[in-house]
Amino acid sequence: MPKNKTHSGTKKRFKITGSGKVLRERAGKRHLLEHKSSRVTRRLTGTAEMAPGDAAKIKKLLGK
Repeated sequence: MPKNKTHSGTKKRFKITGSGKVLRERAGKRHLLEHKSSRVTRRLTGTAEMAPGDAAKIKKLLGK
């Protein structure tokens, strides 16, 4: 049987923790930051956990 390939776009964007949660970066902090307030850009730092329904799709794309 052929092996399933990991979706290369997904593996760059998501990380699975040891307990099985899916982490993602927050959107909106790549460019056009000059007009965004410091309060907004601080809020966008760090990672967020995926919603359970979306996490199942991400895991499938990652082959987990």
